[in-house]
Amino acid sequence: MTALPSALDTFFTRRGWSLHPHQQEMLDRAAEPSLLLIAPTGGGKTLAGFLPTLAELAERPRAGLHTLYISPLKALAADIRRNLTVPVEEAGLPIRIEDRTGDTSYAKRRRQRADPPHILLTTPESLALLLSYEDAPRIFAGLERVVVDEIHALAESKRGDQLLLSLTRLETLSPGLRRVFLSATVEDPPALAALVSVPPAPILHADPGPEPDIAMLATEERPPWAGGGGAYAIPAVLEQVKRHKTTLIFHNTRAQAEIFFHNLWLANEENLPIAIHHGSLARAQREKVEAAMVAGELRAIVCTGTLDLGIDWGDVDLIIQVGAPKNVKRLIQRIGRANHRYNAPSKALLVPANRFEIIECLAALDAARENDLDGDPRGPGPRDVLCQHILIRACAGPFDERQLYDEVKTCGAYRALTRAQFDEALDFCATGGYGLGAYDRWQRLMLREGKWTLRDPRSAQRIRMNIGTIQDSDMLKVRMRGQGAHLGEIEEGFASSLTPGDTFLFGGKIVRFEGLKEMSVEVSRDKGRKPKIAVYAGTKFATSTQLSERILRLFAERDFARLPEHTRSWLAHQEEVSRLPGPGALLVESFPHDGRHYACFYGFAGRNAQQTLGLLLTRRMEDARLAPIGFVSTDYATLIWSLEPVEDPGPLLAEAPLREEFETWLQGNAVMKRTFRASATIAGLIERNQAGGRKTGRQATFSSDILYDTLVKYAPEHILMDITREEAMRGLVDFGRIEEMLSRTQGSWDFRQLPGLTPLAAPLFLEHGRVPVDGEAGERMMVEAAEALLAETE
Repeated sequence: MTALPSALDTFFTRRGWSLHPHQQEMLDRAAEPSLLLIAPTGGGKTLAGFLPTLAELAERPRAGLHTLYISPLKALAADIRRNLTVPVEEAGLPIRIEDRTGDTSYAKRRRQRADPPHILLTTPESLALLLSYEDAPRIFAGLERVVVDEIHALAESKRGDQLLLSLTRLETLSPGLRRVFLSATVEDPPALAALVSVPPAPILHADPGPEPDIAMLATEERPPWAGGGGAYAIPAVLEQVKRHKTTLIFHNTRAQAEIFFHNLWLANEENLPIAIHHGSLARAQREKVEAAMVAGELRAIVCTGTLDLGIDWGDVDLIIQVGAPKNVKRLIQRIGRANHRYNAPSKALLVPANRFEIIECLAALDAARENDLDGDPRGPGPRDVLCQHILIRACAGPFDERQLYDEVKTCGAYRALTRAQFDEALDFCATGGYGLGAYDRWQRLMLREGKWTLRDPRSAQRIRMNIGTIQDSDMLKVRMRGQGAHLGEIEEGFASSLTPGDTFLFGGKIVRFEGLKEMSVEVSRDKGRKPKIAVYAGTKFATSTQLSERILRLFAERDFARLPEHTRSWLAHQEEVSRLPGPGALLVESFPHDGRHYACFYGFAGRNAQQTLGLLLTRRMEDARLAPIGFVSTDYATLIWSLEPVEDPGPLLAEAPLREEFETWLQGNAVMKRTFRASATIAGLIERNQAGGRKTGRQATFSSDILYDTLVKYAPEHILMDITREEAMRGLVDFGRIEEMLSRTQGSWDFRQLPGLTPLAAPLFLEHGRVPVDGEAGERMMVEAAEALLAETE
């Protein structure tokens, strides 16, 4: 068993600490090339990752960069620096620790390149930027260890793909590099181990600790039939806040967080110190809230995913999740924010936002208690990220294409990449690809003496300015008129809908829109009228496949005893009138209501897929002369209204031509243009950031739309068109979930023709986001309206 150096051992003894078994094992196995540690939140996994570094630098002091720490959040890197500084200073270790993120000053970043610290804490984007410099070989020459925290959060996004590609480059620059990956929530450890390392990293499991104490919050008020705000539960939530020291109140979207905080503040008659925290608020305001949390000065914080990950936020003893969590892994992660200590159970309460979410919350509670985490299998590494990686590599100096291909193949996500696919990406980086090669602006790489290099060294600056895979929504800064204080950001689309005098919620306060000035939204304080709500694109989570399957099993097993009486009676009434959906067949209901015909398809495929299903079904209904008028979708169903009834769902649900029809529809849809814009930006075809300033969202959209239309017409097989199709299929439209639904039901459906509205369909009539269908129905309704008007004159 490896012993701690005396200085560290003395520090632990003085604090009354002892190493947990998984921390000791990390110390014992410090020499292994890669390790994946799965440990519960509060289990000291970050310290476990750093112990070998601290021990090695304590025993063998040296100059230069020894360990690189990478996290998904800038705030997490800063927090780890503060926490690591304590043992280093108290043990008197000669170790310099610094963080490097987008918030680090230019002067400090330059100094870090010239004189790197022993431990550098950074993010995937900052690491990619460091690797783009010509002096990267010198900076990383002595690097011995990399610690990647919260790898599960990175592995699910393109940020993770970029990071893993960066690690392959680091291994070339630093032979013998050892890598450690840390995570608290992993649904498939072997798959993650294979993704992060080739060969797969050995897996260490820490003691999972005590079971979390989680339940549904009991309220006097019944949840509404639809909606996502959870306002009905404000009194019960406020009572829980009073009973606990610090409560984190999580929401799935920023807009919902703003609404809830506003209502909570109005009900807070005792003036308890509460705050709001989300990614659109100014950094200064977020840091102020974080400091108050650590100091124990706040009783409650209404928040979003910005507080999901492993920052130690002090004495948080309760988590409240408002709205169904949609994803069990996210729920477990959020629950872990409470009692952030080893062997202390986390306490959490779920607040369903509407009646159906009661059922979803029950399924999520069961999954959480069984530690049945959800997650979809990873596809191959995205090629737009690969294109950006090639450009980053070119910025650092000439490269051999065979060596770079072999290097990329050691990345788990790209192990199946063919040489033809790599060559196509390289050609795109060099010339813009087929159809764009005649334009000088995309002539970026050239062969010189057998190696690829930048055609114009000055283009390195433009490439570096656009490094990253995070696609910001088009945001405008919000400033207080007359003060210049930066409050945060709102969506450009929302800002364009405002007229002077309009009010909206922001940072929990009502502000009045005064006007636009120099690409900023100027506001003033307003305590009067009912506000509009700031619209944030954010992430609108879809219910995971695993949770949907659990809900369907719950229906099939009639396991309703744990549900509130009002929900049990609602489901019982559904069985009397129609039937409950089940896992073996797709339930389709057809009924008249208020002079129209309705069809409800209970696919349980998630909101994005159900939305796409609505678009496809209404196209087929239009072809069948059923005159669809519009539709609305939720995570579990799509409701379509039309002038003619659906009497046979078979032709509408026929699987054979569905993908072909989908791709035809997708080709001319705005989804494709939006997806193209994102992929083209990541791949380097479109530059959002330029030396003269950042393009506005409209400017970038205009540029990408022209490119998209050009490629559709003249080069439909261009690599970026292929990438766009791949991304659209698995992204905004989630067509894979539709195919999974059809596979699950094996093409069978349970069709019910009914005399009227059913209990399960009723909430869909209250849903927002109705999508109109432009077709025969509109013309027929105009004729009917005209005839009715003429009849009045007779």
